[in-house]
Amino acid sequence: MKVRRKIFVFLGRDGDTGCHVTVKLPRSAPFALDMANCAPTGYGLGRAGWITATFGAGEDVPLDLLRAWVKESYQAVAPKTLLARL
Repeated sequence: MKVRRKIFVFLGRDGDTGCHVTVKLPRSAPFALDMANCAPTGYGLGRAGWITATFGAGEDVPLDLLRAWVKESYQAVAPKTLLARL
């Protein structure tokens, strides 16, 4: 997903084995990385605060937490003019 040509969330599916979400978390990355299913994103993005959370098939997905992460990621990359509308 993008805001003004800047990506703020990647969503992916791993066939029948589960899914993954990648977001930029400048504030809560240390908390997220303490979770067993989270890791720094590859390709050097992890150094910039991007994390990838992986969820197995049938695993409970913490939707409230994911919503908060997507919001934080949006706020990290969106232009100030759009942030003022929130």
